[in-house]
Amino acid sequence: MTSSAPVRRGEARRVELENGVVRLILSEGFAQLTLDDIAARLHCSKRTLYTLAGSKEQLVRAAVVRFFRFATERVERAVAAEGLSPAARITAYLNAVAAELAVASPRFFDDLASFAPAAEVYERNTQAAARRIGELIDDGVTKGAFRDAHAGFVADLVAAQMVRIQRRAVAASTGLSDSEAYAELAALVTAGLSHPA
Repeated sequence: MTSSAPVRRGEARRVELENGVVRLILSEGFAQLTLDDIAARLHCSKRTLYTLAGSKEQLVRAAVVRFFRFATERVERAVAAEGLSPAARITAYLNAVAAELAVASPRFFDDLASFAPAAEVYERNTQAAARRIGELIDDGVTKGAFRDAHAGFVADLVAAQMVRIQRRAVAASTGLSDSEAYAELAALVTAGLSHPA
């Protein structure tokens, strides 16, 4: 019993540190942070950080993977809510994505775009989001809630717009906040999938 307690405490501390790295880079970005900065902010030693990853680059990539993994789980819980219509599921999906990405600072996204290992993680997640939207559209078509649309094409358009929202291009050109942009995107997609009157 006593031997397992230190293991549990060690694992809890590891999770705490991993979550701390995620919170730190989401709020401040990571290009300007050194391992010394991260260790000081998380009140640990650099040696402790090396137990999480072998370098700053690996630590950042692992944190980005962790962020998107847990964000995806929360988005899927929103979509799985009981009694949602196919249109409401798409709206719930896009609104949940907006809520998850809202915690990330512009500096994080700037750093993400310029760091290939993390940018690849973001791109892979955007592609997964496009596939998921395609599945939600196909489900709506099968249930007769949507017109017979090309799900892959609509999902590709949505994914492209998601990238523009994330890069703040939509905010710059329209003045919409990210959450407002996602709400407009959901309204356009669901209206476009509706059966003609």
